[in-house]
Amino acid sequence: MLEYISAPEAAKKWGISERRVQKLCEENRIPGVAKFSRLWLIPKDAEKPTDKRHKKVGGNTFNE
Repeated sequence: MLEYISAPEAAKKWGISERRVQKLCEENRIPGVAKFSRLWLIPKDAEKPTDKRHKKVGGNTFNE
């Protein structure tokens, strides 16, 4: 059976805010998420999605 963690747990694990995790869930950027009432359930082995707000150019990262 698949194990899940909460949005606050994922936020701590990935070093981002809980709100950002919720937004990623809403945007279907994390595979396998489920919403139970107002609680997002994230697969324990899910990887942090790449941040599309940053563009990688020639090995350096620049904000767009």
